[in-house]
Amino acid sequence: MAKQNNLLIFILTIGVFGILNTEMGVIGLLPSIADHFHVSIPKAGWLVSFFALGVAISGPIMPLLFSGIDRKKAMLLVLGVFLLGNIVSLFTASFTITLVVRVILAFFHPIYCSLAFTVAASSVSKEEAPKAVAKVFIGVSAGMVAGVPIASFIDSTVSYEMAMAFFAIVNAIVFIATLIFVPSMPVEERLSYGTQLSVLKKPIIWISIMTVILLNSAIFGVYSYLAEYLKTVTNMSPNTISLTLFIFGGANIIGNIVAGKLLTHSATKSVVFFPLLLGAVYIILFFTGQFTVPMAMITLIWGILAGGIMANINQYLIASSAPEAPDFANGLFISSCNVGTTLGAAVGGLFISEIGTGYVVLVGILSLILSLVVILMRNYMGSSSVQNNLLDKKSI
Repeated sequence: MAKQNNLLIFILTIGVFGILNTEMGVIGLLPSIADHFHVSIPKAGWLVSFFALGVAISGPIMPLLFSGIDRKKAMLLVLGVFLLGNIVSLFTASFTITLVVRVILAFFHPIYCSLAFTVAASSVSKEEAPKAVAKVFIGVSAGMVAGVPIASFIDSTVSYEMAMAFFAIVNAIVFIATLIFVPSMPVEERLSYGTQLSVLKKPIIWISIMTVILLNSAIFGVYSYLAEYLKTVTNMSPNTISLTLFIFGGANIIGNIVAGKLLTHSATKSVVFFPLLLGAVYIILFFTGQFTVPMAMITLIWGILAGGIMANINQYLIASSAPEAPDFANGLFISSCNVGTTLGAAVGGLFISEIGTGYVVLVGILSLILSLVVILMRNYMGSSSVQNNLLDKKSI
């Protein structure tokens, strides 16, 4: 049973990598995409922004609609759609068709990711669930961070077409592995749409969504402009910038391993102390960001906290607020993350244009202060709920 669970979680991890790789990998191909379709770089960037917007919109909707379907069949459907979409994107000569395909893929994206988290958590005991989810998040981190340099490397050393084919190949491998090795997973107790939507009546779910938006904003308000920061503030060379970004990506994976243990043993303390620790890192970054060696060390610590630990905390916050509707909750998580990413990047760009690149770190600090306030509100609401339940039991 343990071996079967490990294989299942491994397939889910690679599957999530394939989905996120399709979403983020094109960032490293934007110059080639612009040349291939004869469009400007900003227009090529629509392939990224429209995808993110599609995920934000479909996040709560699509997992809800597919919540009653056999989970293996739903995952195979999504992987098949992604495989077909990547093949179409590889062979089409029309930028419009590629953009439409990307939007369609974006709408299916939350189905697989939310199912991956749900299946991973349900495949082990309740106490071990955070560790299982953390393993799947390694695929998220790898897809978001490693996918960009891998696609860029294939593009520069082989061809643009092979880089696009890489996305399809990963999805094809996971499709075959899922078909052969993943057992049928029918939904034993199907929840009605009304039951799942009723979790939105709970104040704690909205507090959790707000927390996730603020935490993601704190990360991506700064990380979105890290390359520019390293270039203009730290004065790093292009090769050193690439190495520093690679350090950040590798640290993400370390963070996922650490997060699983933290949330298993002390979830509440981990959530409360996270914004304080990241805030301290940002303050140090603000005052020492112009120095190469300290910046590299800060990036390592930042990567562990930001990409790994924060992502797991965000998923835990929303999933634990609505355990009765796990698929819908994970959809809300995915949507909230994308809203936070978009908000953070927009505010970060505003700070850069108004007061300079060196002050973009303030976006992260301000978001963390607000997130800490909301986290404390959430903890208070949670403790009040527990006390009320105890009083109800005593009265009975």
